[in-house]
Amino acid sequence: MQILNFFGSILGYLLWFLYTIFRNYGVAIILFTLILKVVLFPMSIKQQKSMASQTKMAAKQKELQKKYANNKQKYNEELMKLYEKEGVNPSSGCLVSFLPLPIMLGIYYSVIMPLSNTLHISSEAISLATDYISKIPGMVASATSGGGLYSEMEIIRNFEALKGSLTMFTPEDLEKIEFFSQGFHFFGLDLLATPWGSAFLTFLWVIPVLSLVSNFGMQFYMSHKQKLQGQDQPGCMKGMMYVLPLISVYWAFIMPAAVGFYWVISSVTSFLQTLVINRYFSVDQMTAMAEARRAATLELAEASVRPLPASVQKELADRLAAGPQQKQGKDDQAKKQGQKKKKSGKSSGDSSTYVGTKK
Repeated sequence: MQILNFFGSILGYLLWFLYTIFRNYGVAIILFTLILKVVLFPMSIKQQKSMASQTKMAAKQKELQKKYANNKQKYNEELMKLYEKEGVNPSSGCLVSFLPLPIMLGIYYSVIMPLSNTLHISSEAISLATDYISKIPGMVASATSGGGLYSEMEIIRNFEALKGSLTMFTPEDLEKIEFFSQGFHFFGLDLLATPWGSAFLTFLWVIPVLSLVSNFGMQFYMSHKQKLQGQDQPGCMKGMMYVLPLISVYWAFIMPAAVGFYWVISSVTSFLQTLVINRYFSVDQMTAMAEARRAATLELAEASVRPLPASVQKELADRLAAGPQQKQGKDDQAKKQGQKKKKSGKSSGDSSTYVGTKK
């Protein structure tokens, strides 16, 4: 959690900067998510390149597995040679695949813990404040739900009522919290409220519905794309296609609307990014581009090779032409020597038989 809070604290500076400009948390979340998607986009392209390289290697790797099925050491040696020949690094996609995860979780922690990661208030003061509100009747359940992760949002939500009692904060901290708490209304939605228990006319139920539509749409698109590529999903993956969107709806229903709103924006931007990648940077296109670059490199290498002098070329041609004749002469000589050995072998065999008989 400390690592995730570290990422969340860094990303919180960007979120706070956007909020101070637009003074609306919903707008800040949208721009915040878009900026990070753009920053992480090159990593997604590298991941596609790694997938294309692995796809290109898959068929050749299977041939090596069949050829050296009983010799694991030889298989590993030939596989490394193949990777070197094809210019593929087998570990190139590992870091690219791993790095976006802590960043995305850091974004989540910057949203659910705004006092710590967005306003950067001291942890001692926040701990005293969350401990204080956990003892107030009517706020115990909301302050302790989710392991107390949303207690900071509860402080912001009820800041006007709690302001006189939050003596653990400095005047500067109270001023920042008050300024921050005034920008959580987005198109009539109170992003600090929770859809669970809210009246129908608050329209907070829209956020869980949007979460369902965006997540299910993403899962359905990915499943359809895999079918077109001839990759059928296992039964468990087909089940997850329906389970994950339902889980996202439940969480968006019981958590503060700001968290669900972030999930909706993140799902939509991820879906748009996937469309762009599959349109302009698909695995097939990446493979074709890699082959084109390799062919161009070979052509340049061949063009840079200087031809041999005419005298050397003539000498090599004469040697190649004389090669078959010399080989034929050697074969005829070998046949004659073999016939001589056979004759000598017969005579020696007769004399040994005769001598044996005589004895």
